[in-house]
Amino acid sequence: MTHSLEVALMQEICSVMIQERNEELLLNKVLDILEQRMGMLRGTFALRFGDTLSIEASHGVAEDAMKRGSYRMGEGITGLVAESGKSVVIPDLRKDSRFLNRTGTHNYSYQVAYICVPLIHGEKVIGTLAIDRPVTESTNLEQDVALLEIIARLTVEAAAACISLHEERSALEAENQRLQSQLMANPCELIGTSREMQQVYAQLRQVAPSDATVLIRGSSGTGKEMLARAIVSLSARKDKPFVALNCAALPENLVESELFGHEKGAFTGAVARRIGRAEAADGGTLFLDEIGDLSPQTQVKLLRFLQERTFSRVGSNKELRANVRFIAATSRNLEELMEKNLFREDLYYRLNIFPIIMPDLSARKSDIILLAEHFIERFNAKYGKNITRLGPRAVSMLLSYKWPGNVRELENCMERAVLTTQDDCVHGFNLPPSLQNEPGSPLPRARAGQSLHALLDAYERDVVSQAVARHHGNLSAAGRELGLSPRMMNYRMNKLGLTNA
Repeated sequence: MTHSLEVALMQEICSVMIQERNEELLLNKVLDILEQRMGMLRGTFALRFGDTLSIEASHGVAEDAMKRGSYRMGEGITGLVAESGKSVVIPDLRKDSRFLNRTGTHNYSYQVAYICVPLIHGEKVIGTLAIDRPVTESTNLEQDVALLEIIARLTVEAAAACISLHEERSALEAENQRLQSQLMANPCELIGTSREMQQVYAQLRQVAPSDATVLIRGSSGTGKEMLARAIVSLSARKDKPFVALNCAALPENLVESELFGHEKGAFTGAVARRIGRAEAADGGTLFLDEIGDLSPQTQVKLLRFLQERTFSRVGSNKELRANVRFIAATSRNLEELMEKNLFREDLYYRLNIFPIIMPDLSARKSDIILLAEHFIERFNAKYGKNITRLGPRAVSMLLSYKWPGNVRELENCMERAVLTTQDDCVHGFNLPPSLQNEPGSPLPRARAGQSLHALLDAYERDVVSQAVARHHGNLSAAGRELGLSPRMMNYRMNKLGLTNA
């Protein structure tokens, strides 16, 4: 390469470095110039990330081949140059076994040289610059190496910036994945991956770190108290008292005493002073379940407590103070109660600062089997069982049932199933009668063109096979349950194509 061509090449590279602000594009443009001015066939910038060198910019190398161009320190010519910090020249790629050709693109039928020089930044090798150079009579490889080493020094800052950009991007992706996994992860013992539950988790994490009042709404059995405990577990009060009071579980005349306490002699039976739930929760969290069942008189006192965090025990005029985080829950329609003057509007607005709605189980069907398996695992431990799976019929019945009692009903259902299961599988007949009798649940659905006779045969096959399974293959016992003689039981088995395996 003549001196005038070298000067023109260097001027063009310097011009690109001044104009191009994108470091990744800059490295690619430098390789384009080397191809145009130097006759380079292929070229790469391999940058170091830890103990690995990866091709980050290339010319003449396909994208899928770039992904294969990864080297450990000391591996191949690229790894050797990065490890030693010294340039390497292979005069003929066909005759040097050190060259790994990992990208699969360096296959030549004529003499081609490979020149690889280090990118040194602050006395540390951060990568390599390598080119494939056709060799002719006029080729001066020593001169080419010297030229590439100069270009490496000119482009090393851009290479360093690429590495920093890559590391920042990787850090952001890792943080994003961490946050996504944290968002997807179920707080505390809450179970569910449905979209509805993901929305609940997102709201939970928004409000938990604050001291804002939370109103949890949802049908009975959806897990409102569990959500309240999850909120507390992610708050600064997690190590402080969590005191719960179910307002619907107590007579109306005792709710106020339970909530705020009473003095000795305040009413018949008050033989000693008793502190209330609000006082016991000082510094922690007070959870009032079924708050829609509070009497109007208690609502007034609760409103004052919410506003001032002060209260008086029943039978006392002394004002007390409690620093509590307040979480309420209800399964009732508070708006309808307000229209009927059964719930104070000002109390409603005090409570409704951050509402969270727990969805019914019927609205999150994708969580049913996940919850069922969770309960099986829990009751396995409780009752010493080793149930590992749900049978297909049980799965179908669980998914088709409406679950009016929500998660609590499913929990009770799976406890019964674990108790009645004799092997490692929960079968349909292990589920409670309420699921067996669910309209449409045990009956097979008719397909297009299926006759009534075929549909009845399918139903009969299901009934007989379940009876046989319940009696562990004992046809006589199954027949007695179904009111069939042994001869008729065998006939039915043969007719329906069932085997007693």
